[in-house]
Amino acid sequence: MTRLRITSCGHVFTAETHPDAPETVAAFLKLLPYRQKLIHVRWSGEGCWIPMGEFKLGVDFENHTSHPSVGDILFYPGGYSETEIILAYGSCSFSSKMGQLAGNHFLTIVEGKDQLRALGTKVLWEGAQDIVFELVA
Repeated sequence: MTRLRITSCGHVFTAETHPDAPETVAAFLKLLPYRQKLIHVRWSGEGCWIPMGEFKLGVDFENHTSHPSVGDILFYPGGYSETEIILAYGSCSFSSKMGQLAGNHFLTIVEGKDQLRALGTKVLWEGAQDIVFELVA
């Protein structure tokens, strides 16, 4: 497994790649360092997302789920809704205005999970925040 550092809102998290999403992991690693804005989910509960519009990562569904656990990061390749990344910081059921969605579980936060609620709360009340994904040196 590859380790990534995720930095946002003054918090630093360590995530590991998920072995059941090899195509998503390989494609995402090519984007690193990946800088984006993180906003609070609209429909899914306690989560934050990175809207990616019509961006195509070039992957399809692998190990998709609609119910990420705290610290799970999913990639939705698009279709019924726009392409996106979603990070669960609490109770989350991945959805859009079109209904339930499913995304590839490609990263899991393994260090700093106790800071996820603070991240989610800040994004909820203060709006879009910078987020950076980088390889751990």
